[in-house]
Amino acid sequence: MFQGASSLALDAKGRLSVPTRYRDVLSATASGQLTMTKHPHGCLMIFPRNEWEKFRERIASLPMDAQWWKRIFLGNAMDVDMDATGRILVSPELRAGAGISKDTVLLGMGSHFELWDAATYAAQEAEQMKAQMPDVFRDFSF
Repeated sequence: MFQGASSLALDAKGRLSVPTRYRDVLSATASGQLTMTKHPHGCLMIFPRNEWEKFRERIASLPMDAQWWKRIFLGNAMDVDMDATGRILVSPELRAGAGISKDTVLLGMGSHFELWDAATYAAQEAEQMKAQMPDVFRDFSF
């Protein structure tokens, strides 16, 4: 279960250093093998390979009217492996698609991560914090 936020910077080659607190888990559960793809909110999703397989099956089984979303999720998916120092390469295509240049926010989202451009995430989070919470939180107690 991944949770928490990390502010990270991509290096000049577009590599992301996976936070230490996640490296051991990713090595043990997925042999350091990850898959990343686009998210409809403008970030990237990063899955341990075993979790990606489950997600991929769900997407692949969608009906024909979801074909474009299949293309977005499956057609943009890229397999990556953590190197010996815990870095992963974020491809130029995926970086461009998410508007990521250097400064990022990595969010643990349970079974996967989201990787955001830091400025984009800050702006969207601030906007959401000003808005009314969705109805699903109406009876939720904090």
